[in-house]
Amino acid sequence: MADSRFITIRTGPERRDDARPEFRKTRREDERITLLGQPIDLVKPEEVLHHMERWILGRRKAIVANHNLHSLALMRRHPEMAAFYKKADLIELDSTPLVYFARLLGLNSRPFHRCTYLDWRDHFWSLVNRNGWRVMYVGGTLEVLDTARDRLMARYPRARITGCDGFFDATPGSEANQSVLDTAELFQPHILFVGMGMPRQELWIEQNLEALPNSVIFSVGAAFDYEAGAQKAAPRWMGRIGLEWLYRLVTDPKRLFRRYCIEPWALSDLIAADLLAAARRRFKPAA
Repeated sequence: MADSRFITIRTGPERRDDARPEFRKTRREDERITLLGQPIDLVKPEEVLHHMERWILGRRKAIVANHNLHSLALMRRHPEMAAFYKKADLIELDSTPLVYFARLLGLNSRPFHRCTYLDWRDHFWSLVNRNGWRVMYVGGTLEVLDTARDRLMARYPRARITGCDGFFDATPGSEANQSVLDTAELFQPHILFVGMGMPRQELWIEQNLEALPNSVIFSVGAAFDYEAGAQKAAPRWMGRIGLEWLYRLVTDPKRLFRRYCIEPWALSDLIAADLLAAARRRFKPAA
């Protein structure tokens, strides 16, 4: 296959995981808000996975997207990303500072948390293992795919994992792009992870959505880089208090300085508009 690789992992004997408590499986009316001009769903990690499970059981094609300050800034430079988010069935809030900002605005009518791959990865792979689901990852290098696959299979032997590297000509109609689509059609994943970085992964999903098989599609960034150890995740306590960005900046300042120290200023007008709207709601005279 041109510029991609197909890796199929067969499963071992079944391993049962401890039963997990039931959570809701349908959408709440107050789940979706508008923050900095974009729709976002106020969900907890376990709710994301219950939506996923419901879609898999219903054989539905669904998109789980995410927003953070980086994606919001990119949308101004790449307005074509709007088509992807418009098609998304669920949009996670992948930013603890934005969680705090939403609460400051009074948009906290129900409990919610930051949601990103690192927040639900263990629960996710437990479900995959329990159900023997097929997971396909598009992204990373061949070395990352091999290492992540081996590590995940050691812990979750019933998972079925396939991968295509992310360094291919993603132009619609190209031979390499068609090769990735053929791989997906052959493997028929229950879950498709696309981890090619923003905005490439979002644009690729949107451009190829009709050609992809029915699956739950996640834009996950460097998920397999973390599983392979190519990138080191911040301690989870830093994510919970909103300092994961600082850990990442200190460990990779050359790549991330602009993202964390310059990009957010481009959103100043949206931040001011949300603060003004919140003030108006708060001080609106009673009827």
